[in-house]
Amino acid sequence: MADLNPRSTTYEFMGPPGAFLISFGVPFMTYLLYFGCSEESGGCPPPLQSVPDRFVEALSDKTFWASLWDTEASLIYMGWYAFCVVAWAVLPGDWIEGVTMRTGGKKKYKINAFSTFLLAMGISCGYIFRNGPESFTFLYQKWVGFVTASLIMSLVQAFYVYASSYRPGALLALGGNSGNFIYDWYIGRELNPSIGSFDIKSFNELRPGLILWVLVNISMVCEQAVRRGGFANVTDSMWLVLAFQTWYVIDGLYNEPAIFTTMDIITDGFGFMLAVGDLTWVPFVYSLQARYLVFKPVELGLLRTAGVLGLNLLGYFIFRDANGEKNDFRNGRNPKNLKYFTTSTGSKLLTSGWWGRSRHPNYFGDLLMAFAWSLPTGFDTPITYFYVVYFAVLLIHRQRRDDENCEKKYGKDWETYKKLVPYRIIPHVY
Repeated sequence: MADLNPRSTTYEFMGPPGAFLISFGVPFMTYLLYFGCSEESGGCPPPLQSVPDRFVEALSDKTFWASLWDTEASLIYMGWYAFCVVAWAVLPGDWIEGVTMRTGGKKKYKINAFSTFLLAMGISCGYIFRNGPESFTFLYQKWVGFVTASLIMSLVQAFYVYASSYRPGALLALGGNSGNFIYDWYIGRELNPSIGSFDIKSFNELRPGLILWVLVNISMVCEQAVRRGGFANVTDSMWLVLAFQTWYVIDGLYNEPAIFTTMDIITDGFGFMLAVGDLTWVPFVYSLQARYLVFKPVELGLLRTAGVLGLNLLGYFIFRDANGEKNDFRNGRNPKNLKYFTTSTGSKLLTSGWWGRSRHPNYFGDLLMAFAWSLPTGFDTPITYFYVVYFAVLLIHRQRRDDENCEKKYGKDWETYKKLVPYRIIPHVY
């Protein structure tokens, strides 16, 4: 396996120091977005003059640290994760092959994430219908406890997959075999850690965190319904956020096979970076807008609702149509008769359609949707637009990683291609 698992010679994220800082920074930011934007803290943000004293006081207060743990929330979270595992095992689903790995083989994946979502929604909605919206507000009421539980799960998985990566025959990620513990633990040492046929990375990517994101939003709707006297009085802004983000999740789960050609699956190892991103960051940071609207309800009215809806639909159209062009072309189909550039190695790169407008047009669609998700919160605070800024940074980083990999792969042909498609994400802008 030595030839298949060469030592990594380059670092990302500023190497071990960056990995160390991010490993602390992500949990810190997740808590900060709660304590910096919540009823408990006194606003979004709380009175700025009180922040330094309250921060120092909290760090030295044992009661504050104890409040981060909630036994009931932790048990519910563990039950939720177990539900997702059992659903993966018992629900029917096709087994499909991923891309060819360095070993020459192909890993098989079970496709039933959408079925898991439907089951979870059916149970949750039935529970709410039977017991009323007040029965499903616990995700809002025990927010910090659920965040802590998800972080513990992320840490446990990160240490487990790192330790198991040293077993004989493990296929390592090309970027996760540096020999530095902190960096490899963070970035992911093993490419596809599995327990039998259960692939840990792809499972976490689509099920426990992504579906929980929707359940969290539903809990926010229920909390607002309780406060405002029923579902009929829930604000249009809250319904928009729920609809936009639920549709985004449904789209990803329904098109589950598409994930197996993404960078996360084919090149990245599974370590703390992906574990905490999938299990903590997605459900508890991406739902910031819905949580804000619980205690700061916003009524948009028909005109503004239509405008926000139009922006989201435009972003989704670009995102889906661009991905459709790419997937068709990769599978040997070209229904739009798109132009392409053939490299010296025989690879073909699209140079028309959406992929002629920029090298990552799907990212442009993603950014438009991200902005539409934040607009329903209004403009009283910049904190609810954190997701837009974060997502822009994330997508630019991914774009640069992809460009670097393509430059190594295609050499001078990549320079020729960049002249044909000069814009990276946003046509005529970037």
